[in-house]
Amino acid sequence: MKGILLAVLGVLILTPDALLIRLSGLEAAPLVAWRGLAMGTLFLIAAALTGQLRLFPRLASGAGIALVLSQWANAALFAPAISLAPVALVLIAVATVPIWAAILSWLLYQQPTRPATWVTIVIVSAGIILAMSGKSDVAFTTNSVIGVACGLGVALSLSLSFTLLRHNPEMPLLTAVGAGSLLAGLSAVGLTTPEVMASGTTWAIATASFVVLPLSFYLMSEASRHTASVNVSLVLLLETVLGPLWVWAVIRETPTASMMTGGAIVVASLALYLWHLRRTA
Repeated sequence: MKGILLAVLGVLILTPDALLIRLSGLEAAPLVAWRGLAMGTLFLIAAALTGQLRLFPRLASGAGIALVLSQWANAALFAPAISLAPVALVLIAVATVPIWAAILSWLLYQQPTRPATWVTIVIVSAGIILAMSGKSDVAFTTNSVIGVACGLGVALSLSLSFTLLRHNPEMPLLTAVGAGSLLAGLSAVGLTTPEVMASGTTWAIATASFVVLPLSFYLMSEASRHTASVNVSLVLLLETVLGPLWVWAVIRETPTASMMTGGAIVVASLALYLWHLRRTA
């Protein structure tokens, strides 16, 4: 339950991220640069202050390298996905996180997945598809296919990160996340300019880069040490439902009826699943 509570808190903090991206007014490259550099710097400073930085050699292993690369991919792919494909398609792709987490836990560590988890995955996925079905701007162009591929990459990298942290508790969390995020930021700096990075809405960029992302991803990553990665991934789906509500509240993009219905299905199924976990424990 500690892991579940940490995951819920992290996801709730993450929910305004889509709104802040919209308000920033920036394209993919400067967004990745801002977010990657800020989160990477903060995590590495925290690692130095807590003594985790001296554990950096532990990342020189198969699991450690995979963990850093998964953090790099997660930080680098989300903004391009949103810029290339309709938001509906990207969110559906990212919503496959729990499916990837269950598959990776089974493939890499032979961790069995409970039948209740698979049932919840199916119901939640159906709810999210229903929530996004009200969008009318979905078109399978080359850009949208690439964007959906980036969204699937985000889902795969997130689930791999959660799974690796769950089964390798000796890995320095702050150092791994910081190194991966910094790599993403540095790789994006070469694709933009300081003038472009400074052209957006400063407060929205700063809030997302220095507060929302670092705090939420730290809590979710720490949660994966205390509960199965599939559980963290399922809680993460709340962001898919609650994120559009922030957009509606601030810039008045009214959710469709299908979005409200699908959201209710997701929230109810997650609540029932978490109640089942607690009763079983």
